[in-house]
Amino acid sequence: MKKISYWYVVIVAVGLLFVGFFPGYYYYKSKFNYNAVTVKGLAETDVEANLAIWEIKFVATGNDVVKTKNDLEKQTDAIVNFLHDNGFNDNEIEMGGTETNDLMTNPYRGNETITSRFILTRTMTLRSNQVHNVAETYTKTGDLISHGVVFENRYDSPISYIFTNLNEIKPQLLETATKNARQAALEFAKSSDSKVGKIHSANQGVISILPRDNANAPESQQINKRVRVVATVEYFLE
Repeated sequence: MKKISYWYVVIVAVGLLFVGFFPGYYYYKSKFNYNAVTVKGLAETDVEANLAIWEIKFVATGNDVVKTKNDLEKQTDAIVNFLHDNGFNDNEIEMGGTETNDLMTNPYRGNETITSRFILTRTMTLRSNQVHNVAETYTKTGDLISHGVVFENRYDSPISYIFTNLNEIKPQLLETATKNARQAALEFAKSSDSKVGKIHSANQGVISILPRDNANAPESQQINKRVRVVATVEYFLE
């Protein structure tokens, strides 16, 4: 086997040292000379929901399934007429199917006497851009009681108010948020005796739709909303 020269080994080792040194050195210098500031810009605007979805769920009970079904149909007609009288048309009304519950077929029922064997449930959905009219009409649903309508019990509002024009206001919101971010960068640069340069990177963040007022109700149940976006922008400093 041929003996390797001592000086040959030294030369190779020194060469490898410089190969690793220069890229690392210039990477360090680039980071050392890299001056930037990361700031956030907030933009908000108040909007109104432009779509209301009202789930009208009602029930009929009885021991005769045919008669109970007829009672449910009468309730259906009463609700449809009620919506027509309040300015809504058939294109805004969607009829759901009928759910049937026969208590006698419940394997877990006890020995209690069943006064109403059948429970029939139906959901009618009103989908309308007449947002304020939907809210006003909802306050009149007590009038349907006199027509024999029985609504299913629920603990939340059956109406969802939705804002669908987010894409229309998004560009203006982002522009405002970016301007506010630059203003924050200018204030920082002023205190550090620097100048704000070009944008290095930007992140628009999440656009949130919040309730405008701190009412005891979620955003989906309020007509008035607030749209918010926070932009994170990194500027070079000169």
